[in-house]
Amino acid sequence: MLRLPTFELHKPATVAEALEAAAKGGPATRFVAGGTDLLPNLKHEMIEAEHVVALAGVDELRGIRLDEAGGDELVLGPMTSLSEVAASELVLERAPALAKAAGLVAGPQHRNQGTIGGNVMLDTRCQWINQSYFWRSALGFCLKKDGSMCHVIEGGKRCVAAVSNDTIAPLQTLGAKLTFQSLATPEMVEAGAPEGIQTKPVPVDGLFKADGAYNKKVGLQELLTEIRIPAQAPGHRGSYQKLRLRGSIDFPQLGVAARIDLADDGTIADAQVVAIVVAARPVLVKKAPAQLVGQTPGTAAFDEALAKLCDLASRSVKPLPNIPGDTEWRQRMVPVLVEDAVRGCVG
Repeated sequence: MLRLPTFELHKPATVAEALEAAAKGGPATRFVAGGTDLLPNLKHEMIEAEHVVALAGVDELRGIRLDEAGGDELVLGPMTSLSEVAASELVLERAPALAKAAGLVAGPQHRNQGTIGGNVMLDTRCQWINQSYFWRSALGFCLKKDGSMCHVIEGGKRCVAAVSNDTIAPLQTLGAKLTFQSLATPEMVEAGAPEGIQTKPVPVDGLFKADGAYNKKVGLQELLTEIRIPAQAPGHRGSYQKLRLRGSIDFPQLGVAARIDLADDGTIADAQVVAIVVAARPVLVKKAPAQLVGQTPGTAAFDEALAKLCDLASRSVKPLPNIPGDTEWRQRMVPVLVEDAVRGCVG
């Protein structure tokens, strides 16, 4: 039986208390939301923590609302369950791709327990690290934990564990912004920062870096306190497609989100396509707007443009052998999921 290691558990009731606990715990602190990712990783000794700050009692981190004063933004509390996000009428109306992605995470029990914030901050995955400590030690460990080599890319100097958060792809297409808060450290105050709580907005497309060992540009003591989705164009359409071995439970083998904005005349005014489970950060299909803008869905010209986009995507989106599964199959499914995601927007 796998057991949790020993750590000090903190149960704050407010964001301020959570930040204070994290500041006192220092770098050896981890926040836990639903626990569906962190707790197994602690049991497998993939990560270590001397202090764990449980967010379940922080009610101000829950809920889904519209901020009319803030530009009619859709605001999600990070402790809102994935089940609530998937079923919310506000999310279905304003961010349909996000609602679909949230409803495809793992299985029903995981979605009831897991949170939107936890999924955004999900750790990267790799078939060489998501194993038992005994299994990993037999191979000499790897760049992500305790080792100095990459088993995916021979001679690799940077970890390529894959970003596998289903909700990240649609959030990036929606132009979502994340709000992080932390307490100013003595070093920060000495350098001129104000004392107390520091607030930092981070766009989703600026959250990630290309290092699977830790692929976030925010520190472990910075707490995600809000997810903000700006009001979309009147003709907004969104879709998310997920590739996995089984229809439930499994992490994605590949994920593709698409956003299409239709103009009043029915032509495509803007488009964006983002893929995940390819590398340590989401991959933007840069040619999507150039191929689709100006096209009218349902026409032969649109079908031709979409076929060209799928071909371009298959050459720019290159899955690595970093997760269990057939890499060649994942590669061949790239154009299939891109086409399904775009047609899911306009069909």
